[in-house]
Amino acid sequence: MHALSPLALALALSLAAPAALASSCRPAPPLGVAGLAPPVAERRPVRVVQHGVERIDDYAWLRAGNWREALARPSTLPAEIRAHLDAENAYAERTLAPLDALKAALAREMAGRVEPEEAQVPVPDGSYAYARAFVAGAEHPRVVRTARDGSDPLVVVDGAELARGKAYFNLGGFSHSPDHRFLAYSVDETGAEKFSVRIRDVASGQDLPDRLADVSSFAWAEDGRTLVYSRLDSEHRALSVHRHALGADGPDPLVYREADPAFSADVYRARSGRFLIVSTGNLETSEAWLIDARRPDAPPRLVAPRVAGERYFVDDDGERLVIRTNAGRAPDFKVVSAPSDASGRDAWTELVPHRPGRTILGIAAYRDHLARLEVEEGLPRIVVRRRDGAEHDVAFPEEAYALDLVGGYEHATTTMRFRYSSPTTPPQVFDYDMESRARTLRREQRIPSGHDPSAYVVRRLQAPAPDGEAVPVTVLHRRGQALDGSAPVFLEGYGAYSYLFPADFQPNILSLVDRGVVYAIAHARGGLEKGDRWRNGGRLQSKPATFTDFIAAAEHLARERYGASGRTVAFGASAGGLLMGAVANMRPELFAGIVARVPFVDALNTMSDDSLPLTASDVPEWGDPIRDPAAFRVIASYSPYDNVKAQAYPAMLVTAGIADPRVTYWEPAKWVARLRATKTDDRPILLATRMAAGHFGAAGRFEGLDEVATIYAFALSAAGACAQP
Repeated sequence: MHALSPLALALALSLAAPAALASSCRPAPPLGVAGLAPPVAERRPVRVVQHGVERIDDYAWLRAGNWREALARPSTLPAEIRAHLDAENAYAERTLAPLDALKAALAREMAGRVEPEEAQVPVPDGSYAYARAFVAGAEHPRVVRTARDGSDPLVVVDGAELARGKAYFNLGGFSHSPDHRFLAYSVDETGAEKFSVRIRDVASGQDLPDRLADVSSFAWAEDGRTLVYSRLDSEHRALSVHRHALGADGPDPLVYREADPAFSADVYRARSGRFLIVSTGNLETSEAWLIDARRPDAPPRLVAPRVAGERYFVDDDGERLVIRTNAGRAPDFKVVSAPSDASGRDAWTELVPHRPGRTILGIAAYRDHLARLEVEEGLPRIVVRRRDGAEHDVAFPEEAYALDLVGGYEHATTTMRFRYSSPTTPPQVFDYDMESRARTLRREQRIPSGHDPSAYVVRRLQAPAPDGEAVPVTVLHRRGQALDGSAPVFLEGYGAYSYLFPADFQPNILSLVDRGVVYAIAHARGGLEKGDRWRNGGRLQSKPATFTDFIAAAEHLARERYGASGRTVAFGASAGGLLMGAVANMRPELFAGIVARVPFVDALNTMSDDSLPLTASDVPEWGDPIRDPAAFRVIASYSPYDNVKAQAYPAMLVTAGIADPRVTYWEPAKWVARLRATKTDDRPILLATRMAAGHFGAAGRFEGLDEVATIYAFALSAAGACAQP
């Protein structure tokens, strides 16, 4: 039993609303702060002058000079930096120790919702079908091939076997050759997202000697003996595409090289099988090249030259190209067609016109049909279009839900596959006949420990923003819960990179909701919930609207008595971590706690360093503070690290991954150091760094539950919520 200091006791009591202290509820234990001194990072001031503005970075030394090497081999991290991160981990572990029993209970609950033998619906291609599948207790999946009718299962790749003895392992994508003889699959053994591709002979179960390193994407040519793939360079940028012939020695021939370091090249195979498509672009501009899948050694052919600010994405229905594009003043996208041998926009013919506010998110071209996924006012739908132009919607009744087109291999089919879920409804996978409109439920996620959708309520609210906009807020709570303004709230947000935050089923979150927590998603500007206007309203010079949208959502939930602002815990990851840092600086009193997972918080320094992997490609999202003084001023106004103030902050849990190429480990480490040195209260700021993982944490399906359980236990403690359901 850890003794509590008077301050810690006062905090625990102040955060526990009367409902949480009722006899029917045992509050989650407070954090063990008594007698624990946090690590103190040494201040080593570095003077930075940019656009005539001077700033001092006291903690720049936490960025290792050999950071590129450390991404791939964390053991090479300089000793003093490793010692500091180890000390932070030890402090976080000791501070969270009173929550160990709660964490264990949460992890057991969440594991109880995982299907022991979880499996995808097999995806058919000719005589065979392919799927990922788990055996009971396995952390990593198998790749299984069956006959088309599901008989004669064959384990082609066993991820659990490949992972044995490795500190980190992630089985990435896989693709079978057109003749089904080989399976190409990718693995990452560091967490740095540098995948290697191996080729397995399906009949023998053995890998060929061929190994492709640092692969970003790959696709088979029609001959089944040639792989076309994009490769990461030393700066972690996918700027080149190569061709590999099985068994060939020496360097693989270059197919395409991207000259703009802000672009990234990807390779995929059209469903029709006629083309391999090289798609290259950044967040606002793109272009595509076609490779004849029957002649992979032929030079690629440009579909249309890039135009700044215009994006287009190519599919093929077997007779013509089908293109989703924002060209021609169509910010929310339209669909056009073009002859397969055409080059340039002059040959484009409109199929689906642009409609403001309706964003076309993706398309899937079949021989006789075109399926498209679109969103309007935050709600997705699927629209099926016949070749004669007739259209119909695939409709759903819930107030908030998530919807996805599921990729497939076959082109000459009337069957389209989609996935549906909602905060109350576990994922359902349907095969949909685009002619008869018949739906066939192929799989519904089973919750072994039990789940009653009717026990929960989902609402879509509209929170008024300061400028008059309405911010969509998805809310999930237990049916019958008293909405009297006393409930703890777990509020999540992202609002960047045009990400449409899905209102999907998250089984883990039920462990909070079952304890009386109201779960909410703030669909802040920067995402695509209301089209390109919503996206542009939360990026570049308009980025601060994302933060005020999130604050507006928190205030609206309290005003409408869904919960209490003083018992709200905010959560955001990656770019959502920047959101957490910004709102912590702006309105710390709104939050009992903040969880920032791998947070992008050193935004000004990162965007001012174009040697980092994502800086050049991220300019369309954040701006260019190197060359643009106005962009510098905007980023400087909100960059969390640069705006830490001498004020009280909520308790915080911050995470990092030592092998993270997206948000490098030193960003959260520096931010935590500055917060501790500047803030005026004694609430704990915890930094937990995974020393053998990257941006996405542990790759195993049960391994990752430990981090989620830690986050939830921290949130329950910070909000004074119930420890038991």
